[in-house]
Formats: sequence, C-alpha cells, structure tokens
Amino acid sequence: MDQNQIFKQMIDFNKATFDNSFSAMAMVQEQTEKMVSTMMDQATWLPEEGKKAVQDWADACKKGSEDFRKAVDGNFKKVEDFFASAKK
Repeated sequence: MDQNQIFKQMIDFNKATFDNSFSAMAMVQEQTEKMVSTMMDQATWLPEEGKKAVQDWADACKKGSEDFRKAVDGNFKKVEDFFASAKK
C-alpha cells in the first residue's frame, strides 16, 4: 500500500472523528444554552445586568467554538493539500 494513501486514510479518519465529536459537543452546547436561557427567563430575582452577562458569555463560547472549528477545518485542508501535492 502506498504511503501517501495510508496517510490520507489516517487524515480522513481523524477528520471524521473530529467532525463527529464536534457535532456532539455543539449539540450539548446548544441544549445547555436553551436550558440556561429558560432558567434566566424564569429567574425574576436576577437583575438584567446579570442576564446580559450570562448571554454575553454564551455568545462568546459559541463564537469561540465556531472559530476553533474554522481553524481545524483550515488545517485539515492544508494537510490534505500537502499530501495531494506530494502525490503528484
């Protein structure tokens, strides 16, 4: 078996593993955000500044995970391009 083909299969496996893990993490994050949002709506004792702080924190977490996803996808693309050019 060709060495480049072995590396490509390893990269494909790692990418699929990352995609599945990230999707599961995103689902957990989304459900947690919904639960916290419901709790915030029912928490009449919590001041608006506190609710805004929690919402800002949730937005920052979501943006951070999206940025991480873009970075990982970009790096997988670089590795795939490297092995594609090495094959030629």
